[in-house]
Amino acid sequence: MRRLKVLFLCTGNSCRSQMAEGWARALKGDVIEPYSAGIERHGLNPRAVAVMKEAGVDISGHRSKTVEELRDIDFDVVVTVCGHADETCPAWLGNRTRVVHVGFDDPPKLAQDAPDEETALIHYRRVRDEIRSFVEGLPENLEGLGRCAIR
Repeated sequence: MRRLKVLFLCTGNSCRSQMAEGWARALKGDVIEPYSAGIERHGLNPRAVAVMKEAGVDISGHRSKTVEELRDIDFDVVVTVCGHADETCPAWLGNRTRVVHVGFDDPPKLAQDAPDEETALIHYRRVRDEIRSFVEGLPENLEGLGRCAIR
């Protein structure tokens, strides 16, 4: 059976899209062929790696990629996980595949004023768990979604 090719797209492919790809590989690898990319490349966020490891998913081998690097892949669905990626999603993606938006808060932004590391990680853990809940329902929960946030 052919697996659904899903691209998780965010601004820098450093945190949310990386978490989504990691969860999809871990939880849905039998039905989904997951990828992640960014409009830009910001590097892999070490806090994202840490909280995913806490949950038993190792994304330390991932690398930050731009969507242009994946241009030759015919995706079935592109899931934008941040508002900026939704607003600036490359037109060529939408021309050949379905694009849906499922917005998640930005952990680095939420944690920027945290007084200590443990407090910062609280934000990453919450978003990690929200992304997991979304991925657990794939691919069924993509039905009926359009270019709108589900939250």
